[in-house]
Amino acid sequence: MISYRIRVSRGYDLEGNKLKPYEMTFKPAPGMTRRQAEKEVQRQALLFEEQCRQGYAPDNRQTFAQYAAYAMQCKEQAGRKRRTLERYQDLLQRINAGIGHIKLAELRPQHLTAFYNQLRQAGVRTSSGVAAPIADFRAVMAQKQLTRERLAACSGVSPTTITSLCKGNRIQAQCAEKLAEALEMDKAALFSFQVSTKPLAEKTVLEYHRLIASILARAEKEMLVPYNAAEKVVNKPKSACSHLVNYFQPEELERIRDALEQEPLKWQVITHLLLVTGCRRGEIMGLKWSAVDLQAGTLRIENNLLYSRKLGVYEDTTKTDTSARVIRIPEETAQLLHRYREEWESLRQTYGASWNSYLQIPTGSGELHSQRAEFLFIREEAGKVGYPMNPDSPTGWLAAFSKRHNLPHINPHAFRHTLASVLCMQNIDITTIRKWLGHKSVTTTLNIYEHILEQGKEQVVNCVSDVILKKHIPAKGQA
Repeated sequence: MISYRIRVSRGYDLEGNKLKPYEMTFKPAPGMTRRQAEKEVQRQALLFEEQCRQGYAPDNRQTFAQYAAYAMQCKEQAGRKRRTLERYQDLLQRINAGIGHIKLAELRPQHLTAFYNQLRQAGVRTSSGVAAPIADFRAVMAQKQLTRERLAACSGVSPTTITSLCKGNRIQAQCAEKLAEALEMDKAALFSFQVSTKPLAEKTVLEYHRLIASILARAEKEMLVPYNAAEKVVNKPKSACSHLVNYFQPEELERIRDALEQEPLKWQVITHLLLVTGCRRGEIMGLKWSAVDLQAGTLRIENNLLYSRKLGVYEDTTKTDTSARVIRIPEETAQLLHRYREEWESLRQTYGASWNSYLQIPTGSGELHSQRAEFLFIREEAGKVGYPMNPDSPTGWLAAFSKRHNLPHINPHAFRHTLASVLCMQNIDITTIRKWLGHKSVTTTLNIYEHILEQGKEQVVNCVSDVILKKHIPAKGQA
């Protein structure tokens, strides 16, 4: 097939050297006559020259995958959170497999529509579903002389997942494969796999779309493409429906509080703080005693504890700048923390020299940071006494806790929604709720709790009826 190379001169630099010209390749559509092709190439040459003159300089050799790698570097340099970057890299694996080979300047909305339709097909999931253990994992680890932490480090699977596996619970197939590889054992001897052919959720397809759109938005701003192809897609991916947040009713909270009294004090405190503060899980698990003022009755939320498959447990700044805040706590909470402080001090004395007085914990950038051991919620494994717990551990513990006491399923974020719901229904103004929860803007708060705020419309109607429309009988002595 005939193709044409179009060149646009860039002139000379300050030293008189000729600059490399802008180039593009044009391939006529199948079926074009030679005369039609020559006429079209002339039109394309004029368009290309105009684009170059306006600052658009398409690089026909750069693929979407190549530009995406550059865009990810820019996001990292801009300070994007590690967990977010890792999620982007996970999404890019499938994106690059689908459209990464297409040249950036040639990417069209039709390519993206085809990619999204492919994501919606059954059997597209990269994971093999779930895996159930058929071997005694505790015995396997003992035979291999591996601790949970050591196995987590060499496999890239979180310690919480390994703990769940040791209890006989099913795990993601991808995690099972990583563990089998780290143990150098046949995965079929360790697990029974259940294949999932369920298509991706539309919410997940939307994640792919948003990442592609953000990458192309940068390319558009840098004038490498004339428009963002993702914004031109017809019937863009979107969530099927708005997801109503889950929160507990007062009678359910009472049952949860009663059941908590039968649990270890540490877990009482973790759950209690999640409930009364509305903080995110990582904010609670990252608390240090220096941020707790029992006399003033305040907690200072200033850091976030997270888990990464590459770094393990690491410490980062709060989710947003506005997430750093000071929270007032009830007297009952202060008393509970005072009891826990006494238990914590007693535990430190019990461990003695085994207690790590100084900790080496990575930051979000991966750099190790030395600090005093003053995390409220600590590990007690040999060699790690005094180190913070895995911030994901409350999720598994609360799920098991709800089963033990025949309670509705509990996840840490449900307590955050519960507190926000209570505040909304008690007519606390939305700005105060935003500041308490550490949302970036009032819009975020409104979007999440819109369904609860809708209930306040009934009060507005009653107020209009009582104050504006009803006739009021004048008091005696008034004309």
